[in-house]
Amino acid sequence: MAGRFEPGSRRTGTRSGAARLPRQTAVRATVPATAAAPARTRSWVPPWPLDLGPVLGPLRRGPADPTFRTTPDGSVWRATRTPAGPGTLRVASRGGTVEAEAWGAGAEWLLDRLPELLGAADEPEAFTAHHRLVAAARHRRPGLRLLRTGLVLESLIPSVLEQKVTTDEAYRAWRLLVRAHGEPAPGPGAGAGAPELHVMPEPRTWALIPSWEWHRAGVDDKRASTILRAVRVARRLEDAVTMTPAEAMARLELVPGIGPWTSAETVQRSHGAPDAITVGDLHLPRIVGYALAGDRDADDAAMLELLAPYAGQRHRAARLVLLSGRTPPRREPRMRRVDIARW
Repeated sequence: MAGRFEPGSRRTGTRSGAARLPRQTAVRATVPATAAAPARTRSWVPPWPLDLGPVLGPLRRGPADPTFRTTPDGSVWRATRTPAGPGTLRVASRGGTVEAEAWGAGAEWLLDRLPELLGAADEPEAFTAHHRLVAAARHRRPGLRLLRTGLVLESLIPSVLEQKVTTDEAYRAWRLLVRAHGEPAPGPGAGAGAPELHVMPEPRTWALIPSWEWHRAGVDDKRASTILRAVRVARRLEDAVTMTPAEAMARLELVPGIGPWTSAETVQRSHGAPDAITVGDLHLPRIVGYALAGDRDADDAAMLELLAPYAGQRHRAARLVLLSGRTPPRREPRMRRVDIARW
């Protein structure tokens, strides 16, 4: 649910959280022979139907996200910074078997946690649909599970960038900052047929980004200051992955500038939290209200009332509503984009 706001703020745009994977072709799933051999490989057979698009889609921050790509052979590529160091992961599902390759210092860490990333720790059987639309969306998406990355900052920082701006502005800022201050992802590289990826900067690098670079990326002082405060306590925030989602949200919200909206957006990805519903959003209450009750003017209170039967599973219910595609017709102008880089 990228691009949402803290309470009282405004935004435009929404998405269902499903990455669109290209139709699979006859392209071989393996890395071309000219590429460097992967540091690690792993095969895994999930005991349930798996749809990589909806599962991994929430990690994608826009179509040009430098840390996330899909390729014509149906593979999903992801570059990230693990506790062991930078790593690149390529995942493909073929005939019910997940084939994964990983490169870099974080390769083993990524492969060890592959099942958890793809939803092995999720419990969708605990969910009961109470609305026909939700039941239909669940029936159409039997492979939907909530991912768990086990990483906090990689979801927290782009969520902060998405506060009080349009999704296009937030995605642009993330793209520019990661490409300018991150590092090329380990692996075969674009020259060997793989997509060009970058690993996001480490905490110290974020802290050293000059003020004018934030400005050029369109990031105002408030959001930049929030990120700087967060990276100064990066280790304490990353330790939140060992906590319950509620405890993790409380820890994140100790950082000034991080509120319920941002903390929920973070633990949805880092913890796979099924009940971390996003509040303070301009569009989500209206979408949920329209889909479940025909109320296109629903606010947070109305949304939470509609989702009350899904207590413990409210985020999953909202994901299914978004994936149903039932949204109210637009009747107000989009938020005016303000490019502070031109100031």
